[in-house]
Amino acid sequence: MSEKVIDNTGKKEPPYTWNQTLGEVSLSLPLGKEVNSKDLDVKILKKKLIIKFKNSKEDIVNAELYKEVKPSECFWSLEQKKTLLIELQKKNQMEWWSCVCIGDVEIDTTKIEPENSKLSDLDGETRSMVEKMMFDQRQKQMGLPTSDDLKKQETLRKFMEQHPEMDFSNAKIG
Repeated sequence: MSEKVIDNTGKKEPPYTWNQTLGEVSLSLPLGKEVNSKDLDVKILKKKLIIKFKNSKEDIVNAELYKEVKPSECFWSLEQKKTLLIELQKKNQMEWWSCVCIGDVEIDTTKIEPENSKLSDLDGETRSMVEKMMFDQRQKQMGLPTSDDLKKQETLRKFMEQHPEMDFSNAKIG
């Protein structure tokens, strides 16, 4: 399968289609004929992807990946014996890739619209931080004190209760 050069930079259109989330890259490679998994040699290394038919010396893909992956968490499968599907788990799960392999045509990652995520998808610490930020934003919109303001008020209230001998009537608080 040959790649076609599609612009004057020498970048090539890959023989597969692909999409991504922040955590993974999915490839779909039409093979042009029916095959069994035993007919394919697929190697997913930390920074390299090699795909070929076992009875061929020519590689379908033999390229350096744009960024590192976690090979032990990557997998591939055949769809209807005609299409190779590959799931690559990104090592850095907080960045968008502009291409799958070095030398491929690159996309503009600033135009990517991320999928909606749910609070339940987040780990506990991140979730509580996001919930606090959302609460503070709602409070500010309604002209009410933020969580930090409420905490300060509670601390001051406790201090005043512990020290009834002090006169706070002329104190400027806030």
